[in-house]
Amino acid sequence: MTAELSAAERYAASKQRSASPQLEAFRSHQSFDLDPFQIAGCASIEKGRSVLVAAPTGAGKTLVAEFAAFLAMKDPRAKLFYTAPMKALSNQKFNELVAEYGPESVGLLTGDTNINATARLVVMTTEVLRNMLYADSDLLTDLAFVVMDEVHYLADRFRGAVWEEVIIHLPQSVRLVSLSATVSNAEEFGDWLQAVRGDTDVIVSEERPVPLDQHVLVRGKMVDLFDTSSAVDTASDGRAATHRVNPELVQLTRYGYRAPSGRGGHGAGRRQYGGPRESGGGRMDRSEIIRLLDERTLLPAIFFIFSRVGCDSAVQQVMRSGVRLTDTAERAEIRAIVEERCAPLQGEDLAVLGYWEWMEGLMNGVAAHHAGLLPAFKEVVEELFQRKLVKVVFATETLALGINMPARTVVLEKLEKFNGEARVPITPGEYTQLTGRAGRRGIDVEGHALIQWVDGLDPQAVASLASRRSYPLNSSFRPTYNMAVNLIEQFGRSRTREILESSFAQFQADRAVVDLARKVRQQEESLKGYEKAMKDDSGRSGDFTEYALIRREISDLEKRNSQNNDRGRAQREKDQRQLAGLRQRMRSHPAHSSPRREELSRWAERWWRLKRQNDDARRQIEARTGAVAKIFDRVTEVLLAEGYLKQGEDDLVLTGNGVMLKRIYGERDLLVAESLRRSVWSELDPAGFAALATTLVFEPRREEQTGERYLPRGAFPVALERIQEIWSRLDDVERDHRLPGSNPPSTGLATAMHRWARGGRLDQVLRDADLQAGDFVRWAKQTIDLLDQISVVADGKQARTARQAIDAVRRGIVAYSSVG
Repeated sequence: MTAELSAAERYAASKQRSASPQLEAFRSHQSFDLDPFQIAGCASIEKGRSVLVAAPTGAGKTLVAEFAAFLAMKDPRAKLFYTAPMKALSNQKFNELVAEYGPESVGLLTGDTNINATARLVVMTTEVLRNMLYADSDLLTDLAFVVMDEVHYLADRFRGAVWEEVIIHLPQSVRLVSLSATVSNAEEFGDWLQAVRGDTDVIVSEERPVPLDQHVLVRGKMVDLFDTSSAVDTASDGRAATHRVNPELVQLTRYGYRAPSGRGGHGAGRRQYGGPRESGGGRMDRSEIIRLLDERTLLPAIFFIFSRVGCDSAVQQVMRSGVRLTDTAERAEIRAIVEERCAPLQGEDLAVLGYWEWMEGLMNGVAAHHAGLLPAFKEVVEELFQRKLVKVVFATETLALGINMPARTVVLEKLEKFNGEARVPITPGEYTQLTGRAGRRGIDVEGHALIQWVDGLDPQAVASLASRRSYPLNSSFRPTYNMAVNLIEQFGRSRTREILESSFAQFQADRAVVDLARKVRQQEESLKGYEKAMKDDSGRSGDFTEYALIRREISDLEKRNSQNNDRGRAQREKDQRQLAGLRQRMRSHPAHSSPRREELSRWAERWWRLKRQNDDARRQIEARTGAVAKIFDRVTEVLLAEGYLKQGEDDLVLTGNGVMLKRIYGERDLLVAESLRRSVWSELDPAGFAALATTLVFEPRREEQTGERYLPRGAFPVALERIQEIWSRLDDVERDHRLPGSNPPSTGLATAMHRWARGGRLDQVLRDADLQAGDFVRWAKQTIDLLDQISVVADGKQARTARQAIDAVRRGIVAYSSVG
């Protein structure tokens, strides 16, 4: 059973139970004592169980994973895979493990990086592990542990299915260490893990290691959000247990507050500030907020601004205000780090990348952090913030997703964000994730969340947002064409349907189906055992299942006769004739003369009884078949219609095209396979090849403006037209099979990628793309990933051109950002 331990229970257990020698040895290497939830998690792993650890950001969940790595290194043969959702997280964990165990023991696999793949401890993205499982990689040998960091990513609608695929397909012998943010349905997720993985403990901690104080900035005054008077109990995490709004805050927001007169000037010592005290609408200028935080020793701080442009503008604003948060020694250290980390960048690209303005901000202790920033720049910002050299970061919410950048204070300028269609309020779960960055373990005694007041905001609504922890984990799993061919090849169609019934998506839709599917699999194993037990070495047994069936029919008929004496004479005579015939068949059956007849009959009777239960469970599953299996059936029918599957003697089998599709991963797997099958790429040069690949991965943030006359010339327009025709036909086929279809190929990045692959200058390429450098690098990496897949599965000419295209794209800032 899945065990969930309350904080009190875990604390009591940790006091009563002496830690094992291995746990004590691990504990002695830590700079701080282990919390009860960490001890509970480590103890579960040591007992050979899987574990789900759900705890707030910064609570120290990864220590449980580190203990698994410690145990793996104690076993001369055991291996551990550490999966993370982002390459930045993978790189970070790789460096930490190298520092602990040495470079010879640690590997890194992130798609564009392959370091020491046969190591005992290998850090990788989740997609890499999924691909290994489908390919039955030799690297899986002796795998003892898999860590799934940030496992709540399985709710991600684009990549979440990968987490479920891994969890379902990992060998049962592998212990799973799942680390999650605090979610409101941890028990449900743990129950699913128990259903598909076996013995799994759920360790939930609501306690922040550093309490969180929450404030609202109202017209220059920093006011507590909750009433902290002695009459109100306070929860262990610093949130008011009764969620009573501070009366002073209510009064200020209801009747207004006039900020004291005066202008911002120079702060004490080395810190400098300037600019107006308040901006329009009574909101404080950012430089004044920084001054306020500095005076109260509340730096370093992260300002969450839900806009990339807003983050960059904020840095420019505080720089114009004269903010300087560093002294001479710190500025020298910052310069040395930046110049070392950015040395590989080409000199002519620095101005295009805004290097000098970025450097100026860093020198003054201020930076932006968002997805549009060059990856190398983001990594430098993270390093300088961790070293306490950068004091203020203006960031989008992507910073809240796992990167190790805790601050003393988190500032929320708004409690709403643009979701691509409209401005919507942030959710309690998002609020928890964002404010989770406040408070550094071992450094701060408390963290601080500061909300900027805007007119019309309801104090009670803010308090409700800040006091709820409703961060539900919902599955985004759906069968894909690639998944279907991989599973059908390994397990056949009906077994694949059973596997899909075990997904978390189906579990949430109908929890009973997962339990039934697991029961059916267990019963089938028992049936195989009974069949072995029914074998007779004497050679006179015949088919004991058949013999047992005759005996069962005799027994059922005799019982029916004894219970129904009111039947007519004709029916009784008919039953007697039937009984006589069955007894004759039984006596003449080869098994009747076996010396082990009664013993084997008992095994056969058990087999029939269990078979009946198994058939009944199967009928229940068929009656409750959910959306996941239905989608799989539709996907399978499309693959049959398009010639990627065919009917074999006993089951569906892959055609040659199906074998190719096995190695193509991504949203457009079938479209890529069809285009290769029809030699769409064969006449393209490397630059055209890269441009066409980009149309299959790029997703524009806004409406595309690229006209046909600006697209690459030569063979490209013909290839593009053919791939658009294939997409249109497949879209019709999918909709005919009640599948949602897909968006057409996007040409928005084709011109820029074509220019880049031909050696074009970075400034021209970014102008063509109308993208920031970080965005261009991200799309270039995804293009390279698709080109790499094509180079493996395509025929000779297309494969060669794909490899040449990879080399053409992987240069300059793209090549630099692909290292490590």
